[in-house]
Amino acid sequence: MSFYVPVLASLNPLSHVVQHPLRQGDLDLKSSLGFLGWLLTPEGKITFLSDQIVMMIIAGLLLVLFLPSLARKRRGSDEIGRLVPTGFANFLEVICDYLRKNVAQPVLHEHTDRFINYIWSAFFFVLTMNLLGLLPIHPVSALFGTHIGGTATGNIFVTATMAVLTMLMMIVNGLRIGGMHYIAHFCPGPIWLAPILIPVEIIGLLAKIFALAVRLFANMIAGHMLLAVLVGLILMAGSTAGAGVGAAVAVPAVLGSVAIYFLEIFVAFLQAFIFTFLTAVFIGMSVVFHGDGHHEGVPEGHSTIEAKVTD
Repeated sequence: MSFYVPVLASLNPLSHVVQHPLRQGDLDLKSSLGFLGWLLTPEGKITFLSDQIVMMIIAGLLLVLFLPSLARKRRGSDEIGRLVPTGFANFLEVICDYLRKNVAQPVLHEHTDRFINYIWSAFFFVLTMNLLGLLPIHPVSALFGTHIGGTATGNIFVTATMAVLTMLMMIVNGLRIGGMHYIAHFCPGPIWLAPILIPVEIIGLLAKIFALAVRLFANMIAGHMLLAVLVGLILMAGSTAGAGVGAAVAVPAVLGSVAIYFLEIFVAFLQAFIFTFLTAVFIGMSVVFHGDGHHEGVPEGHSTIEAKVTD
């Protein structure tokens, strides 16, 4: 039995999806911050650089360096050619136009152009991190004695940070644009019900942000863990029962892994879209006011979809 423990430990699927620190420093916040300190520094250390932070930096650099030049590609330099996108610019324009007209405009109305840059940035940043996580970068980096790779959106701190940014966009712009209308929506009923309604509305706001963070994190980490388990089955069978059994297990495991890999590509686009869609809906609910209730700013169809997605 003791022989199998190191084998099983090395095949732990969590090792393929958790963060691998590259640079750490000593910092213990447990005594000063209590549970929050234990959550932030469980081992008495703070991580300055990890494989997932590197993937975030790579995603940001790719978007900053290449996306603008690709988006500016035009068919020609004449008066008409300068207006016609070509190549990858066509693909980008279709996505941006769809997000603006079908995701942002129905919920943000006259504020669409004010927030569309944030909507586009959130979509492409999440999508790039999701797709980079599907690339087998770790085996290559291991040749150089380091561990780089993985899906940054499979880290709850990454998705929570992006969700908190959306919450700040909701609160700051709700106060800036809506003013008293935004404050009043925390008490949609009679004033004497304020002690009940205001805490409920605040809990509802926090629940939206929690769902935004956990949904992206859980969906991205689940698929990668399943892939790691299937590949680990091959190595486990070969290590414990011999090469013949390992080869027999490899056929269905590889076929299943390929199918799940293609599903993961679809999930990468789907989860980027859902994160962007919910972000637009939540911001729209904070800045669009047509009456006493802030939900009137969201069309009925989108309210139904949002309710289904957040369930």
